[in-house]
Amino acid sequence: MAPATTTAGAPVRRLAVLYDAECPLCTALRDWLLRQPRLVPLDLVPAGSEEARARFPGLDHGTTFEEITVVGDAGQVYRGAAAWIVVLWALRRYRSLAHRLSTPAGAALARGAVLAAAKVRQGGRWGGNGYRRDDGWVYEPATGWVFVGPACGGGARATR
Repeated sequence: MAPATTTAGAPVRRLAVLYDAECPLCTALRDWLLRQPRLVPLDLVPAGSEEARARFPGLDHGTTFEEITVVGDAGQVYRGAAAWIVVLWALRRYRSLAHRLSTPAGAALARGAVLAAAKVRQGGRWGGNGYRRDDGWVYEPATGWVFVGPACGGGARATR
């Protein structure tokens, strides 16, 4: 799949939103999107599914589970905050918000919202005890909390 930079200026007539069908937050957002009036049609496609792989054979499907990915009908690929902004742009009630979020200050706000959603999606809790040692988290004074999970070969590795 060509990166979004090669499709600059191409009109967006349809968007495919890849979501994690096993994630309660993701499926709740999918259901919310289905109820919204749209200016641009949205196809909601489970990430990593046969449909996703058939429709987007050049896409790195592993990364679609790590962050929201939206694909435009001309091959544009949006990830993270940019993906949320383009989805809001497609919705009748939220297009003006999408325009505000596309500014540098708005993009920082959108990025913060995406990071907060990622924390909730990963089972984190707000207000203390969000990182639990028995869940694989380790506190390192120099860097803060780091998740150390199983790696190939039985060793341990820190996530990014």
